[in-house]
Amino acid sequence: MNNQTDTIAPLRDFVIGMTHLVSQESTESNLISKGSDLLKTLIQTDSWLPEFCTVPHPEFYQQFLLHADPLGRFSVVSFVWGPGQKTPIHDHCIWGLIGMLRGMEKGQRYKQLASGELVMDGPETVLRQGDIEAVSPTIGDIHVVSNAIPDKTSISIHVYGANIGAVKRHTYDPANGNPKNFVSGYSSKQIPNLWDRSAEIRASL
Repeated sequence: MNNQTDTIAPLRDFVIGMTHLVSQESTESNLISKGSDLLKTLIQTDSWLPEFCTVPHPEFYQQFLLHADPLGRFSVVSFVWGPGQKTPIHDHCIWGLIGMLRGMEKGQRYKQLASGELVMDGPETVLRQGDIEAVSPTIGDIHVVSNAIPDKTSISIHVYGANIGAVKRHTYDPANGNPKNFVSGYSSKQIPNLWDRSAEIRASL
């Protein structure tokens, strides 16, 4: 098998593993635990990530779709953070996993009081290469994320329990906690080709 054939294989194997997982498990805690194990393997190396899914925008963080399950049970996304870039305070409304592939991310969780006010929920965290964090409405779903490296690009791989680009979510006003609906979409109209295995088959002829 040549290098070209091998390049995308870790992502393909991850997608296959997640497809089996969501077909067998419906309990969120199991999806998060077993999905984290699969993601941990994927982010040990970064050579599988296509170049077009690594390119930062000069102003905004990028959200590149790597795979969406056809039944909407999960999606895989690369987040690309240019220097100084950060999200607004936002939620996800579903379970999610964040795996650090390159660089570092800072994250600050929030919780919303009965009054609607947002307050910080624990200390700021830093994800380094190989680290994984989980979010969901049941374990904590509101946070702000930023690139922790001031002069370099950082990239994280996110897995969500739905087609995240089409989920109606919320950003929050930091002053009063008021939510505002948003749908993120994706930053690219193309996705990696996981399924062309012709080079592998030709090599065996």
